[in-house]
Amino acid sequence: MSGALAIFVKTPGRSALKTRLAAGAGAVYAQRWYTLAADAVASVAIQARSDFGVTAYWAVAEAGAESAWPGLPAIAQGDGDLGTRMARVHSALVERHGFALLIGADAPQLTAPLIGQATRWLAPPGEAEPRLSLGPASDGGFWLFGSNKLIPLPTWTRVGYSQVDTASRFRDSLDGYGRWQTLATLTDVDRADDLKPVQRALAALAGPTPAQRTLVQWMHDTPAMRDRDGNQ
Repeated sequence: MSGALAIFVKTPGRSALKTRLAAGAGAVYAQRWYTLAADAVASVAIQARSDFGVTAYWAVAEAGAESAWPGLPAIAQGDGDLGTRMARVHSALVERHGFALLIGADAPQLTAPLIGQATRWLAPPGEAEPRLSLGPASDGGFWLFGSNKLIPLPTWTRVGYSQVDTASRFRDSLDGYGRWQTLATLTDVDRADDLKPVQRALAALAGPTPAQRTLVQWMHDTPAMRDRDGNQ
């Protein structure tokens, strides 16, 4: 099993994106941050492809926008709520590659070794037992989910996403579908308050990719918020 990794993205100019971040940091900042963060995540996925053999994809939200995302093969998320779209992509990639990892573009401080941990867990030697991997987020959600088995659609759709207990409810929903691995907790960027922790995490990386260095330098150089007088 080579496995696959899908990066869930929305296309600038085609969908509203990072609306909560834009509310605190400005729409221009939020869109540029998202574009650079997606590049950083893709660079880590490409490194993981080289190091661990996992096939990386963009999973694109908007129909017909796949060409806007170069550098990796693109697949469509399709219609429906987030649970439905994750289920669709996950099922397609498990059938094609043996196991699938799903991530977003909101935790650009992730590393190839973290993806490698999940890859090794989901591709055990010999006959594969049902296994699942979860990367918790500090806000109660999750930044990665993976499994080497197909999971029924209702298991995905009965979970409330973007909630403070999403990760725990998601694990409860998948109870009985396999043995769990839990990865390190990361902060993903939803609001302006999340920027500093992610910036610090990026700056602390021992071996950042060039795209991660570009993002952290841009975050250092570019103001996210101004007070009423226009000062930092």
